[in-house]
Amino acid sequence: MDRLVAVGRALRSAAPHQLPDALSRVLRTHYAAEAVEFLLADYGLTVLLPVPPAPSGSEPVPAQGSAPGRAFGSQQPYVEESAAGRVRAHLPVTVRGDRLGVLSLTLPARSPGTLAELAELAELLGHEVVVAQRDTDLYVQARRKDRLTLAAEIQWQLLPASSCARQEYALGAQLEPAYAVFGDNFDWAASADHLMVYVTNGMGEGIDASLLTSLGISALRNARRAGVPIEDQAALADQAIHAHYRGEAHLSVLLVDIELSTGRMRIVDAGSPRLLLLRERALSLVDLDAQLPLGMFEETDYVAQELTLLPGDRLLFVSDGVHGVAAPGGETYGEHALARAVGNASLLPAADVPAAVLRELTGHRGRPDPDDDALVMCLDWFGKRPTRSGDRPGSTEPAGTDGPAPADRRRWARGGDTQDDRNQE
Repeated sequence: MDRLVAVGRALRSAAPHQLPDALSRVLRTHYAAEAVEFLLADYGLTVLLPVPPAPSGSEPVPAQGSAPGRAFGSQQPYVEESAAGRVRAHLPVTVRGDRLGVLSLTLPARSPGTLAELAELAELLGHEVVVAQRDTDLYVQARRKDRLTLAAEIQWQLLPASSCARQEYALGAQLEPAYAVFGDNFDWAASADHLMVYVTNGMGEGIDASLLTSLGISALRNARRAGVPIEDQAALADQAIHAHYRGEAHLSVLLVDIELSTGRMRIVDAGSPRLLLLRERALSLVDLDAQLPLGMFEETDYVAQELTLLPGDRLLFVSDGVHGVAAPGGETYGEHALARAVGNASLLPAADVPAAVLRELTGHRGRPDPDDDALVMCLDWFGKRPTRSGDRPGSTEPAGTDGPAPADRRRWARGGDTQDDRNQE
């Protein structure tokens, strides 16, 4: 434990861009480690890339089918026996369910106690990297096996982690093409009582689509952080988009608010993303009332529908770049092909399901390069928990949150009171 404390102190005192150097030095000193290597998953989750300064001869390794890839996929330490009694240990670097990469190192001998310490150290490294990314581009650059387009740069800056997990749920999402995405996006935020999930699809292509999505996501976050219900979040974002584009551009969005104590969902369907439910091995499309995409008309009102999740349920969110993709013969991907892909991934954790579905989508399409963005999100629901005191009975919002009146919505979209608003009042 004294060694673990020393490593933690060394990482916290290192400059943000020098974490790999500090880590290598302290592992060699306290654990007699050799050939220390820190690998980060690329944006497409296809390869693990060495973080510079990497050891001589370091190359990207596949995220599937390699020893580091096994640790990354299973989220468990994986140990290889090597010559002269040495072992090569691969440890997942993960922060609250977000899979960042793998720490690989050679040790003099196998030791369960040492391996447990190093697994904890890898988690500590992940937390330090998340903090360090605020001050350096080193780790962001290390994730890129290709250059991102400007539209993709904007989109990735908007995104949360690619996966997360808590006692009540596990969540994972993936975009394709990772290095040229421009319109599709996802977002989520959790509190003590609620998980809110958003899947969006911006109209248009290239930089225009990414700017539209950026405005829409920012407006939704602004409303969410004010504590208003999802139907009012949609209405406020709708007003913000319409105020800027005057109906010439719109944003399709699926908004979901899950009450963590009960599994009760409130859903607003405002566009093309679709929601599917896998329950007791049967996949079905959730029947939702289609409402107008955000920004089409001024002062649109939105209505939330309800659905209650059961322990063991799996939700799939897919964009039109998935369910509308055509094969070379013209047939669309559709629900039957999607059901087959979801069935094939039924034993995978939520974080691995999106990539598995997208791989099957590529096979259906018959070519590697898609014509449109494709987004898949998977949410596994594990169960209920006791309701916390202080929540209003029957409410899906924490106590003390109410939606704004229609006049307040108009103010919000414009950024404050106007003289016309004050005159009307």
